[in-house]
Parts: sequence; C-alpha cells; structure tokens
Amino acid sequence: MWSNLSKLNKDELNLAELRTNVLAKQLPEHIALIMDGNGRWAQKRDLPRTAGHEKGVERLKETVKIVSELGINHLTVFAFSTENWKRPEEEVNFLMSLFNRTFESDARELHREEVKIRVLGRREGLPTDIRKKIREIWEMTKDNQGLNLNIALNYGGRAEIIDAVKELAVKVKSGVIEPQEITEANFAQELYTQQLPDPELLIRPSGELRISNFLLWQLAYAEFYFTSTLWPDFCEKDLLLAIADYQARERRFGGLKD
Repeated sequence: MWSNLSKLNKDELNLAELRTNVLAKQLPEHIALIMDGNGRWAQKRDLPRTAGHEKGVERLKETVKIVSELGINHLTVFAFSTENWKRPEEEVNFLMSLFNRTFESDARELHREEVKIRVLGRREGLPTDIRKKIREIWEMTKDNQGLNLNIALNYGGRAEIIDAVKELAVKVKSGVIEPQEITEANFAQELYTQQLPDPELLIRPSGELRISNFLLWQLAYAEFYFTSTLWPDFCEKDLLLAIADYQARERRFGGLKD
C-alpha cells in the first residue's frame, strides 16, 4: 500500500487512516530531524525571518507531542549549527533569545509529560544564561521515562568527531586504553550521543538535499527522507508520510535480503 506514497498528494490521504496504518507497522526507534526553511517561510509571507523562527518553534512543540503519542523513543532535532554563527548578528542574537525563552517557558511542561531533554553540542560560545538553563533542564528531566528529546545546539558533526578523537587521545596518552583497542563501539561512547541508538530515519523539510554536517557518524545507515515542505508547514500528515515511506523500504545494512 505504501510503495508509491511519494507520488501521492498528501491531501488525498485520510489522516486517521494514515496514522492507523503507520502504527500497524514497526516504527523507527529514533528519528533525526533537520528543521529547515523558517526564513524562506517568512519571506514568502513578507514577514521578517524572525517570524519564521518563532513559527518553527511552534511546529517543534506540535511535533514533539505527536512523536511522543506515536510511541517513538528518540527524537533528535537540529536547532543551531556551528556554522550558523556566520549569519547576521541580529538574527543570531534573536535565535539565542528565542532558545532562552523557549527553554524557560516549555521545559516544565515537557517535564510533566515525562520528556527527557538533552542538549547536544559544544557549550563554549553559547551565552551563559543558556548554558545554565541547559544544565537545569537536564537535571530536571534526566530521570523521565518518556520521549528522549535531543536538541542539537551549537552542533557540528565534524566538531563532534574531533571532540571524540581528543577524548580517546587523552585516554591513550594516560594509558587507560591502547590504540589497538579503539573500536567503533568505544568511539561512539565519546560522541555527544553516547548511550543513544543511531537514528533509523532522517527527515529534512525545505527541499534541500543534504545533511549539512548533522550526525555524520550516526547517520551511516539511516534512511533519508526529503520533502519540499518548509519546516513551519510540516504538519502531522507530513511526519506520518515520512514514517510510512521509511516503513516501505528494505533495510539490509550492506547484506542481502533473507
């Protein structure tokens, strides 16, 4: 039924039926999401780019609720990259303020919903108040048993790999581990995503066909789903279509079908 989903008009599909069919099959345990297209969404409406970022936060809140209801265990979202500092200072300052306000206003509600919130990325360079809230949110939610929401903030995949290499180099230098004992498994434990399973599905709205330095190690065998829908317009049906498309694929991890 789902083999030609990419050719269907999403408006022709019944949301309830789509959700029922998605829930009847194996769901991905971990979804990675690049929240792209906020600025273009605003420009198409003759609004400032900041309005697009605010709408994008609203869409994230809705998406977290839907993912949690579906019973998916992990959601990792790309909020701000190490390259995004190159944007105009005014926009960067607005984003930092938006992150601060969002952490302040929504963390407790997510805590009540048993969501565990972890921020992935380099702390250096982030404003002091945001670093403080990151620590507070982790302490508040770390024992929650619901959805694991991982927010990639000041994150870069290459930077993450370099940081992991440095950690292993320190351990080799101090004699904790020998170079020949380095494996994929213990390397992965030095990444920001330690103790998290790798994503099975990467979703990128906005029409861009790249992963933009996001989870370079972890996405080695993920299924990629791209859509031209801009992130602020990415609704529940778009999410379900992405999951249904994933469910129709055959995952062999370099082997052959049984």
